[in-house]
Amino acid sequence: MTTYYNNYPKELQEELKRIANAIVAPGKGILAADESTATCGKRFADIGLENNEENRRAYRELLFTTDDAIATNISGVILFHETVYQKAACGTSFIDILKKKGIIPGIKVDSGVVDLMASEGECTTQGLDNLAQRCAQYKKDGCDFAKWRCVLKIGKNTPSYQAILENANVLARYASICQSQGIVPIVEPEILPDGDHDLERCQKVTEVVLAAVYKALSDHHVFLEGTLLKPNMVTAGMQFKGTKPTPEQIAEATVTALRRTVPAAVPGVTFLSGGQSEEEASVNLNAINNQPKRPWALTFSYGRALQASVLRAWGGKKENVKAGQEELLKRARANGLASVGKYTAGSVVGAGADATLFVANHAY
Repeated sequence: MTTYYNNYPKELQEELKRIANAIVAPGKGILAADESTATCGKRFADIGLENNEENRRAYRELLFTTDDAIATNISGVILFHETVYQKAACGTSFIDILKKKGIIPGIKVDSGVVDLMASEGECTTQGLDNLAQRCAQYKKDGCDFAKWRCVLKIGKNTPSYQAILENANVLARYASICQSQGIVPIVEPEILPDGDHDLERCQKVTEVVLAAVYKALSDHHVFLEGTLLKPNMVTAGMQFKGTKPTPEQIAEATVTALRRTVPAAVPGVTFLSGGQSEEEASVNLNAINNQPKRPWALTFSYGRALQASVLRAWGGKKENVKAGQEELLKRARANGLASVGKYTAGSVVGAGADATLFVANHAY
């Protein structure tokens, strides 16, 4: 067995590094606006809005035409395929609107989670077929980074070795393909918060999963300096019956897990919110950034935790667009401060800041 491999061309390495570092610049993070058509339907149902293409387009226009000040704290936006090719009412494409603000467009490239045969309710993610061609087209159309989500579950017997290995290798192959087309891959091995497990169990599972992911990335010769990680924070399960861990305990467990598994070559970690409320996601991120010995930028890639208050303020009404945009600016600012450890709990109050955003078994 040989250890020989061909290095990426220097120009490609530099491009990938530039994009990755721009996304995790101090005080900035990602707005995950890549909800599928079905997921949009669930969000809209909460405000009594019909799930059709025009309403989805109008909502994304609200997000992307928010005042240019949004770029102070939002460095990138993850888009859904439909959104890449939509335009604002003025006729300008959403890609061009984002780029004019200095925000980097990204794209969700997986095609969804499917059952893992012979497992205990576990899953894997599909979409590798034709991924290189799709990435080449997305790059041409203005997207500079991508996201691929794998899902793991904590139970008595899970995650299994089968699920850990399968998802690690899927993520590695995805990352390699993205980089071949000049796209920075965000690697997302999400451990769902469902369950009655304690903080220690979640930390151990997170460490095992991340260790497998980075072994697979190494095996596939992925250029780590041109990648980002999007993991869960280490938390107790949503059905845990004991005393709820404090933000400081969550932060210590999370950073410890990362220190034990994530190479320093990785530019940044962009946490998913995992069903936390908007306020919890900000407070916990702030606590994480007050932990010592952090070789990577630690920031956010939030969907629900940036949009809950926006949706409630907007309510699907044209006259409320400005109110919705104000909520987005406030929450982005809160998380920008949290990403540098300077957020004060309770200092940002929104229409849905404390509302629970947990979705049971959010695998599919």
